[in-house]
Amino acid sequence: MTDTSAVPTLLLDAEIERNVAAALAEDVGGGDLTAQLVPAGTIAHATVIARENAVLCGTAWFERCFRTLDTSIQVRWKASDGDRVVPNQLICEIDGPARALLTGERTGLNFLQMLSGVATKARQYADLVAGTSAEIVDTRKTLPGLRLAQKFAVKCGGGGNHRLGLYDAILIKENHIHAAGSIAAAVAEAQRIAAANGDRCKFIQVEVENLDELEQALVAGAKMILLDNMNNEQMRQAVAQTNGRAILEASGNVSLDTVRGIAETGVNRISIGSLTKDVRALDLSMRFQ
Repeated sequence: MTDTSAVPTLLLDAEIERNVAAALAEDVGGGDLTAQLVPAGTIAHATVIARENAVLCGTAWFERCFRTLDTSIQVRWKASDGDRVVPNQLICEIDGPARALLTGERTGLNFLQMLSGVATKARQYADLVAGTSAEIVDTRKTLPGLRLAQKFAVKCGGGGNHRLGLYDAILIKENHIHAAGSIAAAVAEAQRIAAANGDRCKFIQVEVENLDELEQALVAGAKMILLDNMNNEQMRQAVAQTNGRAILEASGNVSLDTVRGIAETGVNRISIGSLTKDVRALDLSMRFQ
């Protein structure tokens, strides 16, 4: 199976810089008026504490927020991305100019809380399917401008990444099939496009809604197939029918209550839009001393 799960490091580094620059511009604008209440040159010490059980993620974004404002700021981490944290656990200590710490506090916490929330949800789902053949994967239902950050968070939580965008893989859906005329025609054209784009296209996937369409996709040579909104019995039949000829991904109506049953049908992947679409931020507290 082609590995589609890793966000390239160089791409991620550039994304962190872009995310932080945009967030600070949004919040700070022409300058933090309130921070001027603190005398210039004042040095402060702060700590970040977890308030609930969670999986930590977003340390690079958090640290970049402060060091963009003042390179002298030092962040000492007591936990790393992907670590499980518990209530009242010390996450990090921060030292530096008080004005810069106050200015960066909200933006830094926004990244750390949001990305930890994504990682925590991914871990909940990954834990529920442990021991099965299924991997939890994300989708393109991400917060605008934060896709790579959220996909990184899914990885930290034990999940995997689907395609990064429209540019690195082909997913043939119902409308594409209608436009092409048939599943076979759509797959053949997708294979031609993939070959013409060298290594850019990491995989071709076909979405099917029933077992007849599944067979058409298999006959056409599809190696990755998305089972759209099938019930568990249909998915079990799809697994038997496929018999290892393609990677099967389940999608639709997935929740914490249903994911284990879906995994036990034997599918290879379960894609969940709510991992990145419906985000509940982790409860963190930043205290100044």
